[in-house]
Amino acid sequence: MRILLGFLVLSCLALPVMATPVQLENIRVWAAPDNTRIVFDVSGPVTHSLEALAHPDRVVVDIRNARLNKDPVQPGAVDKYLQGIRSGMINQDDLRVVLDLKQHVVSKSFLLPPNQQYGHRLVIDLFDEAKNEQVQAVSINRSPGTSRDVVIAIDAGHGGDDPGARGPSGVHEKDVVLQISKVIADMINKERGMRAVLIREGDYFLSLRQRINKAREHKADLFISVHADAFKDPRVSGSSVYILSNKGASSEAARILAESENASDLIGGVSLDINDDVLASVLLDLSQTASLEASIDVADRVFTALKKIGKVHTRRVQSAGFAVLKSPDIPSILIETAYISNPAEEKNLRNRDHQYKLAEAIQSGLRGYFIEHTPEGTTLALAERKHVISRGDTLSTIAQYYRVSMQSLRVHNGLKGDHIRVGQVLAIPGGGDG
Repeated sequence: MRILLGFLVLSCLALPVMATPVQLENIRVWAAPDNTRIVFDVSGPVTHSLEALAHPDRVVVDIRNARLNKDPVQPGAVDKYLQGIRSGMINQDDLRVVLDLKQHVVSKSFLLPPNQQYGHRLVIDLFDEAKNEQVQAVSINRSPGTSRDVVIAIDAGHGGDDPGARGPSGVHEKDVVLQISKVIADMINKERGMRAVLIREGDYFLSLRQRINKAREHKADLFISVHADAFKDPRVSGSSVYILSNKGASSEAARILAESENASDLIGGVSLDINDDVLASVLLDLSQTASLEASIDVADRVFTALKKIGKVHTRRVQSAGFAVLKSPDIPSILIETAYISNPAEEKNLRNRDHQYKLAEAIQSGLRGYFIEHTPEGTTLALAERKHVISRGDTLSTIAQYYRVSMQSLRVHNGLKGDHIRVGQVLAIPGGGDG
């Protein structure tokens, strides 16, 4: 009898212990004009896989050891990408969710830990290929029949009850930076393929978040905050250019991650992702890293141009945690045009000729940047398209894609043969001739 009981105990111990299935408690769908986000509320961390399939277009999500508690919610008719959601078990343990699509999309998934409002979440973002190319900062033109202007948001600092700094003669920062911003905007609007948006058009208050949101509403490619510095010593002078510091970027990233969907008014549906190697754990679909890199490039060019027209306060571009620079998906710089606390510079800031020189210097920096880093689908891109060589590219396939001849590619880029290398940038001749 003892032998039999011992055998039964050992047999029970040998049986595999099955983990409790993860419960998929809810599915939420958020449809925006340029992406759809599907949020799976789950009872704990999950292991999942994502696969895009064609004919018909669909995305298949397999979640290990999971169960769906109720029928999935269906997308609305206005959803640009998602047709429907269906689910089923692919074996006794794993759940399969199929996202039926209205068109080919790029899909991305990531996990979010619990916050004050939600528990564990599996998030899937759907967006079109054009947006994916923008995320990867590949400036090529995929819509030869349509184009848009490069949009630059010009934000005059302060306003309304917030006058900013005050000069020795009583000039308020909010007034001179608005004048300068309008001159910059006028100059940008005269440039073919570029369009300025004034964030603050009059003497009124805007919160820092409102400024960022307004730039996003206009789909700005760049955000420029215009200020006039002050210091207790009136002898201090010179202009400065700032970008967001890594510390400021990291804290903003952490804040967005913590707020998650609650921050939809801030991040506009931009996806969150996790990356411990760069800015403290969070990158967004329109990469925070890419935005900072672009900001550095623009800032360097503007700073170099400002040095040619007058004194600069620092030897190089500075970084700081300015809240107005914290938009995670728009490259942003802050320009301290001069020290309004310096009598001579206060006078210059009010002078129209000097305002014009400032605007001209800033515009020259912007022009140089956007010529080399032309956003996809813009008039500038049509004038001079660029293609970054990826693994597997050949001169023949590139010529076929852009509908140009191989000979025109060789001539336009000074190539003596057909040899190209990964990472090389080819300029694409305008118009189809192939």
